Amino acid sequence: MAILGAHMSIAGGLERAVERAAAAGCQCVQIFTKNNNQWKARPIDAHVAARFKQALAERKISHPIAHHAYLINLASPDRRLWQKSINAMVDELRRAEVLGIPHVVIHPGSYTTGSEAEGLRQIVRAIDEIHARTQKLAAGCLLETTAGQGTSLGWRFEHLAAILDGAAEPDRLGVCFDTCHVFAAGYPLGTAAEYRATMSRFDKLVGLERIKAFHLNDSRRELGSRVDRHTHIGQGMMGTEPFRRLLADRRFSTIPMYLETPKEQSGGLDMDRVNLAVLRGLVSRPVKKKERPSPTSSG
Repeated sequence: MAILGAHMSIAGGLERAVERAAAAGCQCVQIFTKNNNQWKARPIDAHVAARFKQALAERKISHPIAHHAYLINLASPDRRLWQKSINAMVDELRRAEVLGIPHVVIHPGSYTTGSEAEGLRQIVRAIDEIHARTQKLAAGCLLETTAGQGTSLGWRFEHLAAILDGAAEPDRLGVCFDTCHVFAAGYPLGTAAEYRATMSRFDKLVGLERIKAFHLNDSRRELGSRVDRHTHIGQGMMGTEPFRRLLADRRFSTIPMYLETPKEQSGGLDMDRVNLAVLRGLVSRPVKKKERPSPTSSG
C-alpha cells in the first residue's frame, strides 16, 4: 500500500502541521520549517522540536519531509544571491536536522541571465559547498523535477544527471519526482507504454533508486506546456491513469508520496481528504485495459 500524505501549513506551530495531516487522513507530511518567502527565521529550539516529534509519534505520521524556501536559487549567476542561497540552504538542512527530518526538497534553480550550462555548474558548486558545511548532518537534499518554466533547470532528466555526475558527494543527494512537473516538461505517463518509457528513461539517466519522495499533482496545462500549474487528482490534463500506474508500481511501494494540490474547500469538503480518497480508490481498482492515448505535446 502506498504511503500517502500532503503538504501542510505550519501556522500556529510546527506540530499543528502534523495535526492537520492526521485530520486529513495522511500517513506522511511535508512542511516548510519557516516562512517560505523569507530568508531568515528564528532558530528552532529544543522544546519546539520535541513537540513536533511528539506529534508525529502520537498521530502516527511517518516520513516527515521539508521543502526549502522559494527565494533560494542555487543556479543564480549573481554571486551575492548565489552565496545567500547557499547560506540559506545550509540553514534549511540544520533546521531539518533539529526536527529529525531526513530530507529537504530543493528546486535545482534558474539560470536567469546566464546559460543552461553555466546554471548547472553553479548548482554543482553550490551543492558541494553545502555538503562541505553540513558534513555532520544526517539531513540531505532531494532535487525536485521541475516543469521547465522560464529558465528553471531540472525539467529534463539530463539536468538531474549532470548535477549528480558533477557533485563531489552524489550519494548524499536524492530526487523528488513531481508528477505535474514531469508531465508539463513533456514526459507522458498515461498509457502502459508511456509510463514504461518515461520511467525507463529516468532510470537510465538518473536511477530510480534516487527517488526518495513523490509529489502527486495533476496538471492544469497540457503535456509539454512547461507551465507549472497544479490541480486536483483526476481533474487536470493528466487524468487518473498516471496515478493508478504509479501507485501500482511495486518499486515505489515504500516511497512516501505527498499531495501539493490547491488548499481549498469544495462544497464544504477538505480537498486534501478528497484527493487522498481518489488516490486510495485507484489502488483498489486495476489499471484499465483499454487506454486512451495521452494528449500530444505542444512543446
